[in-house]
Amino acid sequence: MQKHLRINNQIRIPEVQVVDDAGNQLGAMPIFDALRLAKEKNLDLVEVGPQMKPPIAKIMDYGKYMYRKERREKGGPKQKDQEIKTVRVGFKTGQHDLKFKSEQIDKFLKEGRQVRIELTLRGREKAVAHMGKEKLENFLKLISEPHVIQNPASRSPYGWLIIIRKDIKKHDQQNQ
Repeated sequence: MQKHLRINNQIRIPEVQVVDDAGNQLGAMPIFDALRLAKEKNLDLVEVGPQMKPPIAKIMDYGKYMYRKERREKGGPKQKDQEIKTVRVGFKTGQHDLKFKSEQIDKFLKEGRQVRIELTLRGREKAVAHMGKEKLENFLKLISEPHVIQNPASRSPYGWLIIIRKDIKKHDQQNQ
């Protein structure tokens, strides 16, 4: 919700409490004097505290203020929220290595990240791709952190691919 601020001649109150562009209190003064001070500095008089008696008006560059406010509100997506961690598992990966990789995935899920698991197939392994999919499904059973499958197992040029994320419902039930 964007609250519109009154600037310059839109301010219709006879007297305002003025703060200059450096943040110094200049005290209460007639609106005409405050507008004159702002014009001398090539800045705007912006009513920032309309609910006060007398209202507070600040001498500032209104365009720059609105730009910064918009950037602050918009913020931008957090990198951590968007980042998908990738864990690669080979068709011939040993049981100990699978256990280690599942622990890594548990750590990523606890941090709230999505995890992309790739099972790579090389050469003749691609001929038995159905076995690769079974191996990927068995690998998912090693992951102890509650999770849901966001994108089901699908074929990729290199083998099988699946994306999982933390299951918030199960995680909350375990912590109660």
